Amino acid sequence: MRTQTQAAVFDKEEFKKSVLAHLTDTYAQLPETATTRGWYLAMAKALSDMNIGNLAETEAALIKTNAKKVNYLSMEFLIGRMTGNNLIALDIYSEVSEVIAEFGLNLTDLLEEERDPALGNGGLGRLAACFMDSLVAQELPAVGYGLHYEYGLFRQSFENGEQKEAPDAWKGMEGYPCEVVRPDLTQHVGFWGSVESYQDGQGNILRRWTPSMYVEGRAWDIPVVGYKNNSTYPLRLWECHAPAPFDLARFNEGDYVNAQFSELEAANLTKVLYPNDNHEQGKVLRLMQQYFHCACSVADILRRHLSLGRSLESLSEFETIQLNDTHPTIAIPELMRVLIDDHGFDWDKAWHISRHTFAYTNHTLLPEALETWSAELIGRLLPRHMEIIFEINAQMLEEVKTKWPGDVEKLRKLSLIQEGAPQMVRMANLCVVSSFAVNGVAALHSELVKRDLFPEFNELYPNRLLNVTNGITPRRWLKFCNPALSSLISQHVDGDWAKDLDLLSSMNKLAGNKKFQKQFMAVKKQNKQRLADWVSTNMGITLNTDAIFDVQIKRLHEYKRQHLNLLHILSLYQQLLNDPGFEMHPRVFIFAAKAAPGYALAKDIIFAINRAAETINNDPRIADKLKVVFIPDYRVSLAEIIIPAADVSEQISTAGKEASGTGNMKMALNGALTIGTMDGANVEIREEVGDDNIFIFGMEVEQVMETLANGYHPAEIYHRNPVIKNAIDMLYGETLTPGAPDRLASIADNLVHSDPYLVLADFADYARAHADIDRAYRDQSQWAKMAIINAASVGKFSSDRSMRDYVDTIWHLEAINL
Repeated sequence: MRTQTQAAVFDKEEFKKSVLAHLTDTYAQLPETATTRGWYLAMAKALSDMNIGNLAETEAALIKTNAKKVNYLSMEFLIGRMTGNNLIALDIYSEVSEVIAEFGLNLTDLLEEERDPALGNGGLGRLAACFMDSLVAQELPAVGYGLHYEYGLFRQSFENGEQKEAPDAWKGMEGYPCEVVRPDLTQHVGFWGSVESYQDGQGNILRRWTPSMYVEGRAWDIPVVGYKNNSTYPLRLWECHAPAPFDLARFNEGDYVNAQFSELEAANLTKVLYPNDNHEQGKVLRLMQQYFHCACSVADILRRHLSLGRSLESLSEFETIQLNDTHPTIAIPELMRVLIDDHGFDWDKAWHISRHTFAYTNHTLLPEALETWSAELIGRLLPRHMEIIFEINAQMLEEVKTKWPGDVEKLRKLSLIQEGAPQMVRMANLCVVSSFAVNGVAALHSELVKRDLFPEFNELYPNRLLNVTNGITPRRWLKFCNPALSSLISQHVDGDWAKDLDLLSSMNKLAGNKKFQKQFMAVKKQNKQRLADWVSTNMGITLNTDAIFDVQIKRLHEYKRQHLNLLHILSLYQQLLNDPGFEMHPRVFIFAAKAAPGYALAKDIIFAINRAAETINNDPRIADKLKVVFIPDYRVSLAEIIIPAADVSEQISTAGKEASGTGNMKMALNGALTIGTMDGANVEIREEVGDDNIFIFGMEVEQVMETLANGYHPAEIYHRNPVIKNAIDMLYGETLTPGAPDRLASIADNLVHSDPYLVLADFADYARAHADIDRAYRDQSQWAKMAIINAASVGKFSSDRSMRDYVDTIWHLEAINL
């Protein structure tokens, strides 16, 4: 077992030899003519050799400890570039930089060659990545389970302002150097087929599923490296292949396409993240994808458990399976099927094991985001699983009848099956019924889960619904992405704050120190210049770094209200043009977001923002007073540039709609001030930083519910408020879309005639909060003080703390220090 950190044992000469060997032997390039990308690949492969060795050693050491593990099942792991982060975790960044310099190269240039792994989309996937980082940083035994997508979500570009989607071939032709294939862990997964009854040797009538199609799940491990410790845990990703991918007979007969048909069909399962499901084929593919993920992961967990000589009766003592949202829900009937059909357990014993193994994280209150699947589709694709779901439902309904005799409405509401044509399976209900713990992800969200989403379940299963507030890893979201601020902090904060983010609270005493304020704001200016340089190089837009950088970066969705931000920008534009007495500090509004390919209104909002940017940025009357930038293809590596540059963090969702948010935490940690509603984690950020260091606006949850219940009429606000009317009329007119006056009418009509997320109702208070920001920024000393307090006060939002909360309340793991 290792007893020294990697930095203590790092051999520069051996690493140098390894880089050269990979350059020549793996990538067939010579040092004299090698490309920058070739050097990056060789360096990353040499580092990967170390990490894969550490992964194997950690796995062997954990076997000896007989430790309990958490298995984190998520359809997304938005890990970002790994190489630089791993160098910091291993504490060898400077040593490797020196090695690379000996080759006449710059490490920073090499790191820029790494592509972001396209394994996730938004906050859900980034949260999973932060959690894996924190688990290994604190040496809490874990395995992350996901899918090895070939193309991920999509690569976003803009064509005349409209979103265009293209495949994101993130692995490149050379493959991804930070991962290793594990053919020894291959699993076999079935689909379709039929279920039959048969009699065993003891005369028991049993059920047996015979699939009509099989695929193979090939495992790829990405080592997740612990920060300054000796642990490395696997992020295990499953890639789908056909068991017999090539039909030689057909090929020899000249049927070249059909000879490979089974492989082509199987590969579709892990081709993209979230295939479009607005048609039947897409629904089938998405459900197949989810089951493939769950079947491979459950099989691997059981393989590991049994290989250690443990009994299946003890599964929950050694393994917790955490379901990240409802996407992996089908793992529940899968475990039940394996225990009953493959291992001969009776229902009660299997149910006891399963119910004490699964835990579920709820990430949304939005009804449309709570997954439902057609019972008919599940019944065709996974017939045995549908039988098990029906049985789980029958037993749960008996519990409901016992608790509330004669209450048909309770039965209807809590049933796993939503009656109708067609019958639908409520996956969130299945998760709640089948898990020993269910958690929300922010204090407000968890209360709303208990009060509004699952109040009957909260009464039926007391103490099952819990809260674990989300968090972010300080290693990536400060130490790595903001080295200048990290260095400044380290000069003034005792201890390794990247391990204990609460240590930053000691900076509060420096918030009023003029010298420290200047140093802090100089770092911010430097980061703004870095972003401005990127925008200039990649988008041809010049930004004024003395302006307020106002940032909204998140998935494009109506409830996140990018269109509220847009309306305010249009109102500022009109005031600058039409009101000679209007003054404002120069402002740069920065957006980055992807819209789901089938979400028409979200794509229209992107188009509207881009058209506003084109109009405003090219209006000579505005000059540098107002700029709008929509950065395409938002990803982790771009977030690492944008977040340190943010002065203002836009967290403006309709109260009660955002479960948590983590962008709010990242930007506050980097010294941005939040403008936000009392929603998600904004509530807790306000508690930490204080009312004077955050800009809160808008209705609270109860007011939102009351407004909607009493009949909301946005058209009245539109006609009553000339600022709103003039801004919306720009969407109706052709100011932004010359020659096409109706092109943005979908947004305007939505706001005037529907406005389900109360954009117009909150607009006036939002504009008031922005006016407060403008006044506050003019006093740079006071602004610096507020920014420092934000950075110093958000230690609570470390994902290390989140993991400790999960351990204390749900998982009950023990750290294994290797």
